[in-house]
Amino acid sequence: MIENTLVRWIDGDAPAEVSSGTTWGMPFPRGKVAEAAELSVRDGNGTPTPSQAWPLATWPDGSLKWAGLALPATDAPSEAYEVTADGGRSPIQGGLPASGLPSVTVTETAETLTVDTGTLQMVINHSGSHLFSSLTRGGTEVARDARLVSLLQDSIPEDAGIASREAFTGEVTAVVLEQAGPVRAVVRLEGQHRPDAPESGTRSWLPFVVRFYFYANARSVRMVHSFIWDGDAEQDFLAGLGVRFLLPLEAELHDRHVRIAGADGGFLVEGVRGLTGLRRDPGEEVRRAQVEGRPTPPPAEWNPEVSERLHLIPAWNDYTLTQLSADGFELRKRTGAGHAWVGISGGTRSAGFCSLSDTRGGFGVGIKDFWQSHPGQLDIRGAATGEASMTAWLYSPEAQPMDLRFYHDGLGQDTFEEQLEGLEITYEDYEPGFGNATGIARTHELTFFAYEGTPATERLAADAHAASTPALLQATPEYLHSVGVFGDWDPVDRSTPARAELEDHLDFLFDFYAGQVEQRRWYGFWNYGDVMHTYDHDRHVWRYDVGGYAWDNSELSPDLWLWYSYLRSGRADIFRFAEAMTRHTGEVDVYHLGPWKGLGSRHNVQHWGCSAKQLRISTPAYRRFYYYLTADERTGDLLTELVDSDQNFLGLDPVRKVRPDADTYRPNRNALGVGLGTDWGSLAATWLTDWERTGNPRSRDRLLGTMADIGALKYGFLTGEALYDLDKGRFDTGRELIQVSHLSAVFGLVEICSELVDLIPDPKFERAWLQYCRLFLATKAEQVEAVGQPLAGIYLTQAHSRLTAYAAARLDDPELAARAWASFEEGGEHLNHESAFTLRTIEPPQVLLPVDEAPTVSTNDASQFGLAVIQNLALIGNHLP
Repeated sequence: MIENTLVRWIDGDAPAEVSSGTTWGMPFPRGKVAEAAELSVRDGNGTPTPSQAWPLATWPDGSLKWAGLALPATDAPSEAYEVTADGGRSPIQGGLPASGLPSVTVTETAETLTVDTGTLQMVINHSGSHLFSSLTRGGTEVARDARLVSLLQDSIPEDAGIASREAFTGEVTAVVLEQAGPVRAVVRLEGQHRPDAPESGTRSWLPFVVRFYFYANARSVRMVHSFIWDGDAEQDFLAGLGVRFLLPLEAELHDRHVRIAGADGGFLVEGVRGLTGLRRDPGEEVRRAQVEGRPTPPPAEWNPEVSERLHLIPAWNDYTLTQLSADGFELRKRTGAGHAWVGISGGTRSAGFCSLSDTRGGFGVGIKDFWQSHPGQLDIRGAATGEASMTAWLYSPEAQPMDLRFYHDGLGQDTFEEQLEGLEITYEDYEPGFGNATGIARTHELTFFAYEGTPATERLAADAHAASTPALLQATPEYLHSVGVFGDWDPVDRSTPARAELEDHLDFLFDFYAGQVEQRRWYGFWNYGDVMHTYDHDRHVWRYDVGGYAWDNSELSPDLWLWYSYLRSGRADIFRFAEAMTRHTGEVDVYHLGPWKGLGSRHNVQHWGCSAKQLRISTPAYRRFYYYLTADERTGDLLTELVDSDQNFLGLDPVRKVRPDADTYRPNRNALGVGLGTDWGSLAATWLTDWERTGNPRSRDRLLGTMADIGALKYGFLTGEALYDLDKGRFDTGRELIQVSHLSAVFGLVEICSELVDLIPDPKFERAWLQYCRLFLATKAEQVEAVGQPLAGIYLTQAHSRLTAYAAARLDDPELAARAWASFEEGGEHLNHESAFTLRTIEPPQVLLPVDEAPTVSTNDASQFGLAVIQNLALIGNHLP
């Protein structure tokens, strides 16, 4: 049995219900678990719980390192669970379920794939224009013919006058059953959008991947939708993107119920033909039944003054909720096309949920991060007919069309020299043609609910909450730390005043950035999840319009800071902040097709604007936390995309504008210049993650081989750059050069090297890494004594104090530990000053709205401060002054 394997709900108390099941990931100590089939789950009372487990990663010895685990839907979840690997089996683990236990089953024919959770059934065609053809519960079809829809606009009216829109529908071209139960089934669909009108030709666009998640007992289905932007930004403007369902209806109009979520748990509760508020009262029981969603008594039992005039009461056919900003939604309805819309109400932030139901059944849909990812919209059409439609718009057709053109004309920066001059003034690395969004992606999560009738509003409110904030199980920080994953970190420790002060500073910085997301409204379709780079203290705004000072795009690893902060604390708010950043940076800041596939864009006014397309942004070092902790398949796709990312060096030199040997350097397959900092760190994270996930010998050999080559270089990591043979996956070890960059170790290299040293015995590689860590902040005299010259390019002293801390811990050297803490203090004077950790409110007219002034720290400083504190405490916390 594995000790201390407690998993608990991330939000604290157990949810009242888990309607769609739950999945999480957790690690196991090296050599302790042979395979996922050994794992079983028990609830808080020690009772075996039906579960399913599968491998996510293995240790080098082949034992299980990470596993995904799933539990079925339940209306009585335990407060906590325990995972065991003592050879015992939960009743459903590893095979067919025992009689009477919940299971999800999949039946496949040549044309269809049918998934049955025991509560609902979905039929999926192997190809065609429908995501699913039928969704039933209790033998009643509640939705059919679900499809993706998009609107393409050919111009912006203010630029070109009248614009036209063309409708497209997603065409499914491939269906794959990725998991087949017994607790969890996953179906993956791929396709592209094609024009609805035959005369529009054969153009297709917006390639997509959709996954449906099914769990035993579930009355809901989770959908994860990802698409890649592949339009021409100069002439293609996305004017709408959504998922549409057809809903069969049979009941009388007054027994059809519309429910739309507003803000703070509130709901619009209406019948298609309303029986409340009339001049004549149909009777209290009639009114109460309609409001509660129950079938009304037969009209013969009503007040005849109402029942005989039913045909004179308007039926409301169409409903719309629009959330065009993070601060406001609007609800309206109409009796039908050709008639005016009637305003219902408005509010701030809708939960992004709606349902339509009658006495025979109903269907609801919720969109995760609905208002955060505005502009969104929910439509119900035809509620007074025999077949209504519901559309969950991920991009509202009532918003301004999506404009992805570059934001300026280039300012005459046609040569590298001019572009470097621009870098000097706006920090923007511009290059013609590189500010191109083609290839970026976006992922949304939705949940569908199948109802037997019209649920109580309290149930619907719970469903809306479950769709926007899915219940999640996670292992405790103490357990995660005990397994030894993700390198150097410790759970939160406030045992001394000095430790408590540093923990307070960490809390302050996270709370500050979480507050800035809200104050500055860092929300929106392409923006949600990112933060800004640097503050403008004169205007009291972040530098949203100044080149490379605007969106951060993972610069200096805020992703790592957030994930390590979560690992240490187990805080749900930090997890969800990190989750949003991972979704954003892995999708929007990285190219998923085209010539830059596998590369990310450096910080810029637009996420895709910078000409620096580099592995340091796309690196799996930022994504693998979320993948391993949640077993999220979409993130797994992003990791898989990067497996051959070393090929990118053949087509795009990341340092082409500043290469000192530009006159002689000619990239070819046998001699590619690869930096040993941000470049190799990203490649190492790629190869390590792929080797652990898949056992791919190519990734293993390139990781182990380049580690050996770095160890064989005369100056190891201090060499700065080595020539890489793309075919062999090895470095030329004959290079004798010393060049150090302040950026080399601040994009995940520290964290990856720490893991590699513990994971893979290679004394020469370890010696090379220790040399780098020991010398980077050493005195000039010590550097000259060690390698014959002082090191140039030493900046970010506080961030690099963790290099010295690592050397101090590995060498058990108290003097180095003292130097590390001194460097931390010296390099962070602006942070360690008391005023840096306090805020003041700036009022109008100095600012647009009252806001808290940022401390004198950029996102880069904050993330590196956070990582330095976390790793220094773990490595040399016992030497803390």
